[in-house]
Amino acid sequence: MNSRIVLFAGASLLALQTAAFAQEAATTELNEIVVSGQGDPTAPTDGYVAKSAATGTKTGAAVLETQRSVSVVTRDEIADRGAQNLGQALSTTAGVIGEPYGVDPRFDSPSLRGFDMRNAQYLNGLRLMRSMGAPSYELYGLERVEVLKGPASSLYGSGTPAGVVNMVQKHAQFKDAYEAGTGFSIDGDADVFLDANKALTDTFAARLTGKLMKSEEDIDELTNRRGYLGLAARWSPSDATTVDFLGSYQKDSPISPAGIPFALTGRGNDKSLRDLYIGDPAIDGSDRRMANIGYELRHEFDNGWVLDQSARYQTFDWDYTGFYASGYTAPLSISRGVTFQDEDTWTANLDTRISREFETGLLRHDLLFGLDLRKHDNTTTTAFSSSSDFDMANPTPTVVGAPWYTKTDDLVLQQAGIYAQDELSFDRWRATLGLRHDWADQHGQSGAAIVDQQDSATTGNAGLSYLFDNGLAPYVSYATSFDPELGTDIGGNQLQPTTGAQWEIGLKYQPTSFDGLFSIALYDLRQDNVSVSVTEIINGNPVSGIRQIGQVKSRGLEIEGAAEIAMGWSVRGAYSYTDAQQVGSNDGKMPANTPAHLASLWLDYEFAEDTALDGLSLGGGIRYIGKRFGDNANAFEMDPVTLVDLAARYEVTEKATLSLNLNNVTDENYVANCGSFGCYYGSGRTVMGSLTVRW
Repeated sequence: MNSRIVLFAGASLLALQTAAFAQEAATTELNEIVVSGQGDPTAPTDGYVAKSAATGTKTGAAVLETQRSVSVVTRDEIADRGAQNLGQALSTTAGVIGEPYGVDPRFDSPSLRGFDMRNAQYLNGLRLMRSMGAPSYELYGLERVEVLKGPASSLYGSGTPAGVVNMVQKHAQFKDAYEAGTGFSIDGDADVFLDANKALTDTFAARLTGKLMKSEEDIDELTNRRGYLGLAARWSPSDATTVDFLGSYQKDSPISPAGIPFALTGRGNDKSLRDLYIGDPAIDGSDRRMANIGYELRHEFDNGWVLDQSARYQTFDWDYTGFYASGYTAPLSISRGVTFQDEDTWTANLDTRISREFETGLLRHDLLFGLDLRKHDNTTTTAFSSSSDFDMANPTPTVVGAPWYTKTDDLVLQQAGIYAQDELSFDRWRATLGLRHDWADQHGQSGAAIVDQQDSATTGNAGLSYLFDNGLAPYVSYATSFDPELGTDIGGNQLQPTTGAQWEIGLKYQPTSFDGLFSIALYDLRQDNVSVSVTEIINGNPVSGIRQIGQVKSRGLEIEGAAEIAMGWSVRGAYSYTDAQQVGSNDGKMPANTPAHLASLWLDYEFAEDTALDGLSLGGGIRYIGKRFGDNANAFEMDPVTLVDLAARYEVTEKATLSLNLNNVTDENYVANCGSFGCYYGSGRTVMGSLTVRW
């Protein structure tokens, strides 16, 4: 298949040369099928239906014309559902478990199609690099979240074959709009927020977004404080040139919930375990800081070529001390350990693209060339210590021993990729052809091992679809991926690059009678040299690290839709069936955090004007997470759970709105994840209120 992709891409390059140099080439015009409602994918979207996405093709193409599964969660939907983090925002997306590890404010850790997505998160189209820690971006600072499912290496270079989660920061707009408010909960959560956008001149606009938050977790003794500041500016000196400046700074103090031993989870509906914290606030500590600064440039040349360039410099620092459960002695004694983390990283990204639309005979092209550069510098020290046991009946002062395991990574990863993509149109036919070659160099030291490795890979994608007049668009696609793994495994062996490939067929539908977008997809996805997080016993104590386990096969069905229906109804629904298995190590067993069945439905109704309930909106939803396992050995099984959410909003005045969100209304007590480091509960009932003023 790779050879066919090469031939397709070569034909596209030849077509560009023909268009560029044959000034008098004859063309034949066909009736053009226009997909309405594309718009700027960085601008605010009214409602739940986003018909274009920046992530699928890097050209802002219509979702209907993209031969891949693409999901978009808009700012309006995030606000209506009262989502507080990335996992909650993605909880109604087909194939995604938003919070597979339960209540853990340290990480955004969604899984997609059976694969961990912690290393597949992007901000404004540029990858957020991570090692042990993870940048957890403030959701209030985002305009939307886009999910491209399946291998995306032909555009984005190294990455998981499951896809890309791209967070789009709020950009400055040429209008005046202001928002300020405060939030609160019955558990003691509190926040204040501000979003101010102003067009200072006809060519310059600025935007400031900020939030201060204090979050009381379900776990006793745990409080997370966060401060976020987002800055954006847009400069358009002419109709042909636009520059967006984007920056953000975030500081927070997330602590792990520590977990409880698996044996204790069998104590029925004991909600006291959900609140139990086996750590020690006098020893725990967390100080995490993340800063981003960058720009997005777009310039349209007179000859039809368009230059786009995205750049970002990011720093990430985290000092962390936290407890974890390591064993259990009946009836009330829990063995525990302490982990220490000191992480300092910086990443520089530069993605430069040139594109042009032109015609060759009966074909219309949207051709794109790109050069993608990235450098990631990571210095991380991880240590583990033993601790005195935790007595549930009579807690005693904690005694922490000297570290028995310490590892320092000092690594540099440099990557460069060149790529080409051609989006072709012929009457109602649409095709996308892409090809990319990447070089990766990593060097430094991982523990006692010297790392000096060079990898390269060629990846591609090809897709074909047909647009019917009634809004139906069947499609088929094939794509490949690779990812050079950074560092060594838990045994000190150099990690090998992972590779992946996927076939997908599907059907999309964009109605002509109302605002909506629906899709159904079947996929077959494979990944080799899969890296998974493991906990193994070293010197009699559990140590976390990485193992490469062989191959993972994931096949499934996904159904998803969003619509703005007449009479004030908004709806979003999703269902997914995933058949995932490991090959090699843990042969035939399911990957961790991969339920066979996932389903969700959210409805929102806004009462009409000039009625008795004018100004009132009501929402409600249901989420189902099927049976799953917490580890790749399938030793820890979690029961299925059904969660109910409710929401209400009332416009007190034309400018002020009161909101109330209840998540897990029935207060289901469920285990979200289990592993060698303990079991973690999902969120209990939360009641959040807010007052927002807009002018």
